[in-house]
Amino acid sequence: MVLTSYLKQLAAGNRQFILQEILEVKGLMQLLMKHRNTGQKWTKEELKVIKAHFKEISRMVPVLLIFLLPGGSVFLPLLAQLLDRRKGQRQ
Repeated sequence: MVLTSYLKQLAAGNRQFILQEILEVKGLMQLLMKHRNTGQKWTKEELKVIKAHFKEISRMVPVLLIFLLPGGSVFLPLLAQLLDRRKGQRQ
């Protein structure tokens, strides 16, 4: 998919900054990695929390606005994969 690779490229260019901002919010990284680590889907409440934090962070990292658009949560697993610090352990 062209859109998926484009989003991945955009986020990869800002990976360190996005990672730093997400790590500053207690519990956000664990919540973001829930789907990747356990295979469980996020609840509606969890998606609201993630989106609320992304809204704040997107002021500094505009690429995160994509995840706030309708249907943008479909791409959250892509972001989790990109930000996963355990390279090579999970693919």
